[in-house]
Amino acid sequence: MAKRVYWFGGGKADGGAVDVALLGGKGAHLAEMASLGLPVPPGLTITCDCCHEFFRNGKKICDDLKADVLEGLKAVEQETGRIFGGSERPLLLSVRSGSRASMPGMLDTVLNLGLNDETVQALGHDAGDARFAWDSYRRFIQMYADVVMGLDNEIFEEVLEDEKGRLGRQHDTDLSAVEWQHVVTLYKRLIEDELDESFPQDPHVQLWKAIAAVFSSWHNARAVTYRTLHRIPETWGTAVNVQAMVFGNLGSTSATGVAFTRNPSTGEKALYGEFLANAQGEDVVAGIRTPQSITEEGRLASGSEKPSMEKLMPEAFQEFRGICDRLEQHYQDLQDVEFTVERGKLWMLQTRTGKRTTKAAMRVAVEMVEEGLITEEQAVCRIDPPSLDQLLHPTIDPRVPRHQIGSGLPASPGAATGEIVFTAEQAVAAEAEGKRVVLVRIETSPEDIHGMHAAEAILTTRGGMTSHAAVVARGMGIPCVVGAGSMRVDLRNETLTGTGGVTLRKGDIVTVDGSSGQILKGRVAMQQPELSGDFGKLMAWADRARRMQVRTNADTPQDARSARSFGAEGIGLCRTEHMFFEGDRIHAMREMILAEDEAARRAALAKLLPLQRSDFTELFTIMHGLPVTIRLLDPPLHEFLPKTEAEIEDVARAMGMSADFLARRIDAIHEFNPMLGHRGCRLAISYPEIAEMQARAIFEAATEAAKATGEPVELEILVPLVGLRAELDYVKGVIDAVARDVWSETGMEIGYLAGTMIELPRAAIRAHVIAETAEFFSFGTNDLTQTTFGMSRDDAATFIPTYQRKGIIEHDPFVSLDFDGVGELIQIAAERGRRTKPDLKMGICGEHGGDPASIHFCENADLDYVSCSPFRVPVARLAAAQAAIAKRNA
Repeated sequence: MAKRVYWFGGGKADGGAVDVALLGGKGAHLAEMASLGLPVPPGLTITCDCCHEFFRNGKKICDDLKADVLEGLKAVEQETGRIFGGSERPLLLSVRSGSRASMPGMLDTVLNLGLNDETVQALGHDAGDARFAWDSYRRFIQMYADVVMGLDNEIFEEVLEDEKGRLGRQHDTDLSAVEWQHVVTLYKRLIEDELDESFPQDPHVQLWKAIAAVFSSWHNARAVTYRTLHRIPETWGTAVNVQAMVFGNLGSTSATGVAFTRNPSTGEKALYGEFLANAQGEDVVAGIRTPQSITEEGRLASGSEKPSMEKLMPEAFQEFRGICDRLEQHYQDLQDVEFTVERGKLWMLQTRTGKRTTKAAMRVAVEMVEEGLITEEQAVCRIDPPSLDQLLHPTIDPRVPRHQIGSGLPASPGAATGEIVFTAEQAVAAEAEGKRVVLVRIETSPEDIHGMHAAEAILTTRGGMTSHAAVVARGMGIPCVVGAGSMRVDLRNETLTGTGGVTLRKGDIVTVDGSSGQILKGRVAMQQPELSGDFGKLMAWADRARRMQVRTNADTPQDARSARSFGAEGIGLCRTEHMFFEGDRIHAMREMILAEDEAARRAALAKLLPLQRSDFTELFTIMHGLPVTIRLLDPPLHEFLPKTEAEIEDVARAMGMSADFLARRIDAIHEFNPMLGHRGCRLAISYPEIAEMQARAIFEAATEAAKATGEPVELEILVPLVGLRAELDYVKGVIDAVARDVWSETGMEIGYLAGTMIELPRAAIRAHVIAETAEFFSFGTNDLTQTTFGMSRDDAATFIPTYQRKGIIEHDPFVSLDFDGVGELIQIAAERGRRTKPDLKMGICGEHGGDPASIHFCENADLDYVSCSPFRVPVARLAAAQAAIAKRNA
């Protein structure tokens, strides 16, 4: 096997930032910082390949890897002057995960490894601080028992809280060495009682089991959920970093902290972070103690009376500021760093590209272009397209009154309203019932990830801006307020108590304002954001970079207006059937379906004609100067008919017929598999009068709109579900005949294209023949996926998660295009269609039109446009730009 263990420290490293796939993010950037000469505690990285080997070996560490690790530890011992397991100057280790993609809190960590009943004495003697040594030992036992031995961390917390209560101590830092020693005894006794085994005293046993536990955490429930949500492949695995411990809990001159080189919520160019004196790193991210601001400016802004690091440790702070500036210049991006100060000596423990809100990402990208750090195209590629959704959601209307019942730190911007729930399980269950909920917790943990994803907003009463809740919520784009210390959560009674004694219970409505940090009672009015400023600049750069057009799927004037405001370049799909369901229209539609002869059908269609014409006129007017693609009636007719007995009776009464007669007519129309039956172009062939009515409404509306706007309508008529060229020939003949009639009647000729949807495998394979008639192709990827896989989109949700969990498929093919199967059919159709007509216009109009991965495929397939829902238009514009840039740079 290739090299398993990579060294870093002492100004040297075996790898670097380019090796992220092999060393994981943490290991690669520790190596990079070491090579830059920054103060990094020495250590070694066990590669991601070893993670795969570990699972192949039945979750066992092979002897060769153990030998490589022990050899690496010799170098760490030499660099530090300490001995692992030594009775004097013992070397303690941190064992930390490191996937190539940041997964905050999802994988496991063990700190202070190497402590036992002997080395704790040596550590206290060496440090001259017995209290520090016993505090570190109890931390190690608690963390190791949780991560490696499977004992819930909360039972140790209960023991500690009981002891603090018995001793009259408020904070952990108030306990003496003797008192911590007693807590250690209680912890070891607890392990023996619960597990019927002793806490391991052999440091090497501790090390191998900790490494195995970190590898194993790659498949824990929260990590699997996080990977699914963020589309992180299971095949990546995680590296393990074994590093010399440095201690932030060595008294008042020691500290630990987390910082961002710029504000991750706003993007402001200012050092932003928090620290805790006399603490270890887990204390900050876990939200156990309320941290202090790193900068004096930050302290003043938060209204804290506790001193900033800038004032408390000025020398370490100045060195830290300089390192942050250097890292940002080196990586040319906002950095998220972790550090420890050990008795005045600064150590850098991690750097990575910082998670930020989309608003902040926009500002950072734009300002870095203006500072000359990156190019416009690099800025465009810095923004994750799906994250633009964060900018498209409501905020609280500033004009409405607010009933504020509490406040905290504004951890993730935006606002949301929902029913209060107190557990992740409650959030998931409520979302399944269609409810909008706010997850209220004292503090979140990685185990809450599924509930956080289900919630509209998150509120915690503990924690800071770098706590688990804050980091995860910002990454998800969920409004979040943390550290609302004036509020009280009672999990047992499921109540939230705010200022003034206001008490809310599970199911009560609350509004979370993640921009101001305010918690409001009840529901408040929201307003839409304005997409200007940095957003406008970056989207203009994206539009310059992209090749494909971005259209919208719009059936209503409201959708069309929204899409145009978001930059849509036309309508790629107008589903005409959606216009038949409103008000009295459904009655006329049902009359037409239930008619027993052509004359009766035409009479019903005459009622629908002016309604369709009015709809199309408004759409053409809104989209003046841009192409509009109108699809003829597609779904099977049963969708318009009543289903239950009560509905049948109501409809029969409204239509003046007996319920029995209506039931018989519905039964006669019934199909065993209507989605593969009498629909699409098959309806137009069976009942050409339907296509005639729709074509007349389209052409008459186009004439009216052209006269009203003074601009010709760029009209495209789409014939659905074509599998045979003869089908398209027939329907196009109907369309062309109606067009000639309308031109003759109005004296105005409207240009148009008649094309087809490629949504059947046969159409893709015979595209060169169909292109002889079709003037454009629109790939209906929803149905093409259904017909290629032979499964219903509506039913697939019951088994697709199982397929993903078992590794049979990586992504849901209805969310992200199946490149190998459906994608190959698209490529075949595109190549064969253009063989017949080199200038054949092609695009996709299924839900995949708003999916960034699918958009990259469309760019590589040389399609002309994608069409998506209105709120996905900015996402598609950005993704199309990134796809074009990637293709040019390939």
